[in-house]
Amino acid sequence: MKRLLTIGHSYVVAANRELAHQMALQGVGGWQVTAVAPAHFRGDLRPIAAEPIANEASAIETLPVRLDRMPHLMWFGGRLREVLARDWDVVHCWEEPYTFAASRIASHVPARAAFVVASFQNISKTYPWPIRAFERRTMARANGWIAFGQTVREALAPRDGYGAPCRVIPPGVDVQRFHPDAAARSAIRARLGWPADAIVVGYLGRFVEEKGVGGFTEAVDGPLKDGRCHVLFVGGGALESRLRGFAGRFPGRVHVQTGVPHGDVPGWLNAMDVLVAPSRTTPRWREQFGRMLIEAMACGVAVIASDSGEMPHVVGDAGVVVGEHDEPGWRAALERLVADASARRSYAERGLARARARFAWPAVARQHLEFFDTVMRT
Repeated sequence: MKRLLTIGHSYVVAANRELAHQMALQGVGGWQVTAVAPAHFRGDLRPIAAEPIANEASAIETLPVRLDRMPHLMWFGGRLREVLARDWDVVHCWEEPYTFAASRIASHVPARAAFVVASFQNISKTYPWPIRAFERRTMARANGWIAFGQTVREALAPRDGYGAPCRVIPPGVDVQRFHPDAAARSAIRARLGWPADAIVVGYLGRFVEEKGVGGFTEAVDGPLKDGRCHVLFVGGGALESRLRGFAGRFPGRVHVQTGVPHGDVPGWLNAMDVLVAPSRTTPRWREQFGRMLIEAMACGVAVIASDSGEMPHVVGDAGVVVGEHDEPGWRAALERLVADASARRSYAERGLARARARFAWPAVARQHLEFFDTVMRT
């Protein structure tokens, strides 16, 4: 029996610890999996205590974390060294290589264990000290690393220290929670007072400039003016007042919903016919993945995404990809999908199939275990 320790601050949230849970389920008979999560973590929206998973297949241990308001400097305390010193075959660290948490874990992984680290970073940056020292220490110990996307591998593989074996593995989606749900669709629309047959174009995420919501409001202006659609914004952020001002121009046809807990997101996605992800690259950021895309596809919702960062690889041929600054292209894509029910249905079906085959947590978990086996043999 191979023993796997997987550790990450995101495991405080049950939806993220689904990776460890599924690795235990998919590795039955070959892998014994233990997840380490923070006992408590101060998230962006609220303090979080380690959330339970019903019938959790992996063992779970919780540790205190320090400096959890400072992502680069956060670290696991308490019994970390004692936990790492056990007889592990693989230690998997779901922390960015340039963080103190990752470098500290790397420093205490026993020599007999393979060490695998993961990254979402898809821009090769020049880090100041001590961040560059953290990255160097982490990667000097790594026997392999996981890129959460093609653009991550392209950005990091040429960097010093990233010569260990790499595998591109996407994040996953819980297709039991995110699935087509006609009842949820009807309930949300009734709550908003919208017709059951309305064409709803939606946005899910942070209300910030880099997510492109300003450009989206301009592109959807035409379909709204001629009465062909309703628009739904779900999320929160600095641009909330601007979006509420936009909604005020179309009373009863544009709705801004904030404060939605993650457990309620599937219902709001099901209320949509089309999800847009109009992210725009900045000098310091480009879309690292686009989790809302795989969640929408798993709900049977057609998607339109910009070509920022990883999103074209996420969407593939299961949705529409438009240049992030192609304003005529965005207007044309929106007008086409609002007007063409067969196109919406076709993209929704392809997206659902892609989500289930490529992004469902069991498939993602199997890819992790296969890579761990590969690293252990090298």
